[in-house]
Amino acid sequence: GGAYFVPAFSGLFAPYWRPDARGVIAGLTRYVTKAHIARAVLEATAWQTREISDAMTKDSGVELAALKVDGGMTSNNLLMQTLADVLDAPVVRPMVAETTCLGAAYAAGLAVGFWSNTEDLRANWRRAAEWTPNMAAETRDREYKSWLKAVERSMGWLDDGNTGEE
Repeated sequence: GGAYFVPAFSGLFAPYWRPDARGVIAGLTRYVTKAHIARAVLEATAWQTREISDAMTKDSGVELAALKVDGGMTSNNLLMQTLADVLDAPVVRPMVAETTCLGAAYAAGLAVGFWSNTEDLRANWRRAAEWTPNMAAETRDREYKSWLKAVERSMGWLDDGNTGEE
């Protein structure tokens, strides 16, 4: 619907590092509904991931081949497809979505000799689902440009010394 949500509630972090930014909803028209805003909130996660991916590619010179995801948000199939579309790369969800807990269990198992090495752990990994990009490059570029414009609008809300929490 052309609406963009920038969740800069405490400023913008990587890759911007702008404490003066604040959250905005941009691109509102009389046709934008609460459903459009809800989707813009979801898409913000994908656009922020794209920005971090772009920064990593710039710093390392290595292109993203695929994104392996974990955590609660991975249960949202629309978000996973949106990530694949905006990154122009496959997104892969494992069978065990809470890998922080799994990692702690693996570390404990390695420590007590339950597993011999990290290759044993890699053998346990299983793919649950995969999403492939399905967005035209022109659409992706146009929407990313609009996202960047919305991010720009979020900057400069605070003057020096003003935390915005008075």
